[in-house]
Formats: sequence, structure tokens, C-alpha cells
Amino acid sequence: MTTDPPRPVPDRDGGVSLSREEAVATSPGKRKREDDLTAPTKPTAKRKKSKRKVEDDGDLDLEAGINKAFALMDGRLLADQLGQRLRRFEPDLSMVELNDQYISGRVIKDTTAWQKPRGLDNLPDFLEQYSPKGKLSISAKEKGCPHTIVVAGAGLRAADLTRALRRFQTKEAMVAKLFAKHIKLKEAEQFVKSTRLERLVVDASHIDVKKRGILDMRETCLPLLKLLNRPALQERLAATEKPIDLLFY
Repeated sequence: MTTDPPRPVPDRDGGVSLSREEAVATSPGKRKREDDLTAPTKPTAKRKKSKRKVEDDGDLDLEAGINKAFALMDGRLLADQLGQRLRRFEPDLSMVELNDQYISGRVIKDTTAWQKPRGLDNLPDFLEQYSPKGKLSISAKEKGCPHTIVVAGAGLRAADLTRALRRFQTKEAMVAKLFAKHIKLKEAEQFVKSTRLERLVVDASHIDVKKRGILDMRETCLPLLKLLNRPALQERLAATEKPIDLLFY
């Protein structure tokens, strides 16, 4: 007399529990193929992330120290970049707080028509392109009233920018650092409030040896956003008469 083998009992998840002998008899190759079919999507996401990283690196000219992607961004795209950086570096901010610090793309001047590489040598020509002819070498009679401010992410870079812009320096017009450590914040604010200020230029394309630009580091991006969100500057950026031009180089 023969007896039927015991039927597998479904477990609580609806699957079937295997005996030890059945588990050993299962083909390892088959298990691997089945595991591949049910593998989580995280490795795939990681591969996609790595692929995006390689594509992003294609915009970086390491020899020249330039991120070429910024040359292709209009005001709307640059505003999106600033918003993404703010969310990354301040993840605990609420939606209301994020909106309060959002920089509108309408106040960012479109410079995508500029075709030359955005290196030090071409910065003077870039400023002339987006400034009234012959005005960059003319300063206000009142001291402490610059018509142009270029914001850099590091002291050495600021020194390089100062040397690159010396061609505009005359006996009446000085090219120098502004937001240095030895200048008090209140004095810097007075510069921003000055009606003589005509343009604010962010040195966005420059990257260091670690492929980082002013928007890629928390310690430089957040102070920049804080500057751009100052009420006095916001008022001038949105003004209908004699607004300040906000440019990303």
C-alpha cells in the first residue's frame, strides 16, 4: 500500500515552504536567474546615476576650469539650478521658506548668445557685450559706488578676476575686491544699496580641480543666495527703471 507524499503547506504570504531536501535539489543556476528577475531596482538606479554623472562630466573642461553647461542656460534654467541647490543644501526648509528664497528667472539676464568660452581672458569682452559701450571705465564721483560687482567662490579666484578686469582701470575708476573678509557687512550692504550699481555678475562657470563651482558647494552657494535675496537688491533687480542686471558668467 502506498501513500501520497505530503502536500506542501502554503505559508502566510501565500508562498510554499520547501523542505530541506527540496531546497538542496533546487538548481543554483535557476535560483540565480529567478533572483535576477526579482532583483530590486536600486542597482539599476545606481547605474543610471553613474551614466548621468558621465554625461554631466562631458560639460566640464578641466584644462580650462570651465563648466560649459552654464553657457546654455537662460534665466529660467538658471533659476531652476538655484532652486535645486537650495533644496539640496537646505533639505529641512518648508515649501513656504523655499518659495521665499526663490530667485525668479525674470531677473536673470539671458546670456546664451555669448559664444566664446567663459574663461578669464574673455570676461572683459563679456562685460562689454552686456554693458553700455565705454561705460565700464567710468566710475561715479562718490566713493564706494561700484557699477559692477563680480561674485567669486574663493579668494584666489577673486584675485584672478581682478587682474583680468584691470583693463578697465583708470585714474578715476578702480578695479578691486569688494566682499573681502576685512570689509564689514554693513559697508557691503551700502555698496549694494547704491543707485550706481548696474550689474551683478556671478562667476558660475569656473570650477576648481575638484570639479566644483560656486553653486556646487554649500559654503559658497548659500551665501550667494543670501546676497541675492537681500531686500535692497531684490528691489533693484525687479525695478522697472534702471534695474540691476543679474548675469551668470
